[in-house]
Amino acid sequence: MSEAAQQNDAIEPRSPRETTALYGHREAEKAILEAYRSGRFAHAWLLVGARGVGKATLAYRTARFLLAHPDPGAPEARNAMSLHVTADHPVARRIAAQAHGDLLVLERTINEKTGKLRQDIQVDDVRRSVTFFGSTPAEGGWRVAIVDAVDELNSEGANALLKVLEEPPLRALLLLVSHSTGRILPTIRSRCRLLSLRPLADDDVARAVGAAVGRDASDAQIRAAADAAEGSVRRALALLDRDALELRDSILAQLARLPSLDPRALHALGDRLYGTEPATLAAFVDTVNGWLASRLERGPQQAAILNRLAATWEMFNRAARDVEAFNLDRKPLVFNVFGWLAEACRG
Repeated sequence: MSEAAQQNDAIEPRSPRETTALYGHREAEKAILEAYRSGRFAHAWLLVGARGVGKATLAYRTARFLLAHPDPGAPEARNAMSLHVTADHPVARRIAAQAHGDLLVLERTINEKTGKLRQDIQVDDVRRSVTFFGSTPAEGGWRVAIVDAVDELNSEGANALLKVLEEPPLRALLLLVSHSTGRILPTIRSRCRLLSLRPLADDDVARAVGAAVGRDASDAQIRAAADAAEGSVRRALALLDRDALELRDSILAQLARLPSLDPRALHALGDRLYGTEPATLAAFVDTVNGWLASRLERGPQQAAILNRLAATWEMFNRAARDVEAFNLDRKPLVFNVFGWLAEACRG
């Protein structure tokens, strides 16, 4: 990759289905491994955390391990120190190629009519899990389904998934990725073992980003992006773009003014997002979501403010998905979210 490309283009991380390295989350990995070897392995795990911290990476890592080591009592599973499976293992190669018969992945798909990513995971795709878990494993071991992310199920899809959770077959595992448990049906949450993944340490973010872009983790640009990414590898990769850090600082400056608003600055911010590629919109969404998450995790606060911030999170992310899906003007989104936040922050 040329130096110009490194400076100007937001870099997409490798797909979790191809990523065999996991940075941080040693305790979460240990919990899954110990539960598997104990014989008390939950049939469904809910992996919760902010975007970009490694939830999907851990889900695929778990799927690879179970499909490569179907017997928890076998020496290779009993003596394993982690869930790592080498990239050249046949199971890892088939999963990377989306060609493993005992792994089902449910995620948003491309709408063939519009060429854009759908807003929800389609209910017909969720119903495929009934047939998948009702069939004999292709390789005689486990059947694993990853839902990435369960937040993106509509009510019909959530109810379809619930039927599978209520009557899980033997040697079946569901790994549900979630960015916010508040959007998940309580009946789904209650049937899963919850595993919370905290934001990564800055050093782990830098190591992950360095591995993704083929540069040393001590690189000054990588360190700056990692320090500003609030524990998210995805956000750090986006911040490697030459203008992304400055854009983030502009957004945070306006968030720091709340509940006061500077209409001229918001107009300028909206102009920066106008007609830009999806990565710039994603950087705006990630920065606002990170700010909201930090406010919601602080405590104690007035319950009324917390409730208003949570409602704003829902409205903002719904509106952002509409902007992305229908290629709408970005400026109204900027003014709407800052208006909602100003109202929410007033005591």
